[in-house]
Amino acid sequence: MHVTIIGAGLGGLTLARVLHVNGIPSTVYEAEGSPTSRAQGGMLDIHDYNGQIAVEAAGLMDEFRAIVLEGREAMRFLDSDGTVLFDKADDGTGGRPEAQRADLRQMLLDSLPAGTVRWGHKVAAVHGKEVTFANGTTITAELLVGADGAWSRVRPLLTDATPEYTGMSFVETYLYNADAEHPAVAEVVGGGSMFVPGEGKGIFAHREAGGVLHAYVEFSRPLDWFDDIDVTDRARVAREFEGWAPELTALITESDTVPLLRPHYALPTGHRWDRVPGVTLIGDAAHLAAPNGEGANLAMLDGAELGKALAAHSEVEVALHEYEQAMFVRAAETTADADVVVQSLFGDDAPQKVLDLIAADQH
Repeated sequence: MHVTIIGAGLGGLTLARVLHVNGIPSTVYEAEGSPTSRAQGGMLDIHDYNGQIAVEAAGLMDEFRAIVLEGREAMRFLDSDGTVLFDKADDGTGGRPEAQRADLRQMLLDSLPAGTVRWGHKVAAVHGKEVTFANGTTITAELLVGADGAWSRVRPLLTDATPEYTGMSFVETYLYNADAEHPAVAEVVGGGSMFVPGEGKGIFAHREAGGVLHAYVEFSRPLDWFDDIDVTDRARVAREFEGWAPELTALITESDTVPLLRPHYALPTGHRWDRVPGVTLIGDAAHLAAPNGEGANLAMLDGAELGKALAAHSEVEVALHEYEQAMFVRAAETTADADVVVQSLFGDDAPQKVLDLIAADQH
């Protein structure tokens, strides 16, 4: 058996690695021209109940520990006036160590045999298990796995479902060399992550490697609302937070990068499909949801669980059925849990609801 994987994100690479550990060959086709042709995003907390299980299955726990950024599990919630409502230090017991997405991806790439990933292969068309790439090449897969994200080209083989706008978007900003150049902001963000929830909006930030503060300015707004808002105008975006503490809005006004709008899309909650021989999906291709802290973890776990199922069963369809049935349940449960958190962050009396949620979680 040979497995064809479309997409060299964390899910696709985890699948390739687990297959390799179990002696099953695979090829990963990726649209990007090289591992460094595009920025890979920010920090990810890799959870002990899903992402770390995948790392363990990949046999890379030592390599993972080597890229963890110490202290980043610290977490604080603030009110819009800058009052600290909740502050938890990183005592090493949180179960969600943080690492840079780019480092995780490189860790997985380094663990694969040379030539496993074919760069510069953007999918142009998929017909059955025949995949045609924009560079003119065509391959026919024995087993085809779509690990190609939100706008998957493999997904239509299995389902007509398409992502829809969730009603929420964030504006992404970065502050560099924050301790020296933006000390007030660095102090309020702290050593890990900071959340400032509000009704219909919020500001969230992570302290990344090298003194970088990476912020997500969240809005619960219709997509056409942004047509009249120039999100690259830092002052205009900051006006939506009039009355908030200046050290918080500075995450917008002092951004060292041009603010970038990122709308959130999602597949229907509980999305499933009927078994189609020789084809399946993992990660966002299978169960895209609004950012909730679980997407990368679920993608990696999907890859690991599919790899283990293929290794455990001589019948491919038995393995795919087993993987999909467990994945459907896992994705639906995770999305439902995340929806509760999102409602707490952006609903009425958001700060108090967040505190209530934290209190319930600690009991």
